[in-house]
Amino acid sequence: MDFIELVKTRFSVRKFTDKAVEKEKLEIILATGNAAPTAKNLQPQRIYVLKSEDALTKLDSLTHCRYGAGTVLLFTYNTDEDWKNPLEEGVHSGIEDVSIVATHIMLQAAELGLGSCWCNYFANSALEKLFGLPENEKSVLVMPVGYADQAAKPSPMHSDKRPIEDIIRFL
Repeated sequence: MDFIELVKTRFSVRKFTDKAVEKEKLEIILATGNAAPTAKNLQPQRIYVLKSEDALTKLDSLTHCRYGAGTVLLFTYNTDEDWKNPLEEGVHSGIEDVSIVATHIMLQAAELGLGSCWCNYFANSALEKLFGLPENEKSVLVMPVGYADQAAKPSPMHSDKRPIEDIIRFL
C-alpha cells in the first residue's frame, strides 16, 4: 500500500481485541518514534508503555479512552529539553515534537496491521500526578495500540474532509 492510501484508510480504533501486540511490532513502533524529527533534534519526548494491569487500571480511572487495548502509549515532553524560540517568549516546541513522534508511531502501527487512537480526553495534571511523572514533564496524549476488533469501524466523520481549496492558501 502506498503512503497516501495508508493515510486515507487508517482510522481511530475504538474497540480492540485482547490479542497482545507482539514484542517485535512494539519495538518497530517505538524505533519509528525515536527516528521521528523534532525541533533542533532535541528529542524532548518521553513515551511510557502502559501494559501492566496496575498501569491500565490507573489510566481507566482517568479516561474511558483505552477502548480495551492491552497496550497504551503515554506521550510526554520534558520542558527543560524542548526548543525555546529566542524571538518570542513562551513559544516552544514540546507539543509539536510529541505530535510529530505520535503521528509517526500511529502510521507505523497501521502499516504493521495494528489500530490506534489518538486520545487527549483526560485531565493532564491528574494523569501526571497519578503516574508520578517528573514535574518537568507534561503529558500530551495517550494512544491505545492493538488489534482492531472486527466491530471497529471508522467514525461517521472519518472521511468528511473539507474541499482542499478551503484549506490551502498560496501566497
